[in-house]
Amino acid sequence: MVTSVTGTTPSTTGTSSPDAMQQLSSNFSTFLTLLTTQLKNQDPTSPMDSNTFTQQLVMYSQVEQQINTNDNLKTLISQGTTNASAMAATYLGKKVSVTNGNASLTGGTANWTYNLDTASATTQLTITDSKGQTVFTSNGETTAGDHNFTWNGKDLNGNQLADGTYKLTVTAADSGSNKVTSSVASAGTISQIDMTSGTPKLVVGNMELGLGDIAALGN
Repeated sequence: MVTSVTGTTPSTTGTSSPDAMQQLSSNFSTFLTLLTTQLKNQDPTSPMDSNTFTQQLVMYSQVEQQINTNDNLKTLISQGTTNASAMAATYLGKKVSVTNGNASLTGGTANWTYNLDTASATTQLTITDSKGQTVFTSNGETTAGDHNFTWNGKDLNGNQLADGTYKLTVTAADSGSNKVTSSVASAGTISQIDMTSGTPKLVVGNMELGLGDIAALGN
């Protein structure tokens, strides 16, 4: 029988590709040495079954392919990050529109525009912080169309809140308690690109945005 060295084959999980390839080469050399020794000392009247060491060779080939695949994936990810960074850089100084309800509270002021498809009987404006906690509520406009809303950054108790990202939610209903469709948008200028997380973030005031958060781009 061929001595199996499967237990010493390196795992690629949590190991850098160069180290993994070096370990694979070392184990493969050991395997060939053992195989050669056993072939030299086999009984001519009862030759070894070739299936075992053939399976070992196939296994080593599969591990090598996996390591090469990991290398290729890392290269593609690196290229994608570089391309995303280059794209993000073109947004500097541009005006952008955001439609996820978020806006930057900067210097104690945040601005939104909200739209009602039709006139409502009641409109409720709710502002939440980055943790999803409600910090302010107010009645909104009831006529159809676009409306501007400026918040002074104070909570329901009159306390001035810290600058940061806040979200406006609009809930409107007609006289029959049927929901009125609404939308919320904010706008700002990209002042910098934050690359500290490895993924480019566009900075508007005190708010960070992903490329996918941008609804419209202007000069």
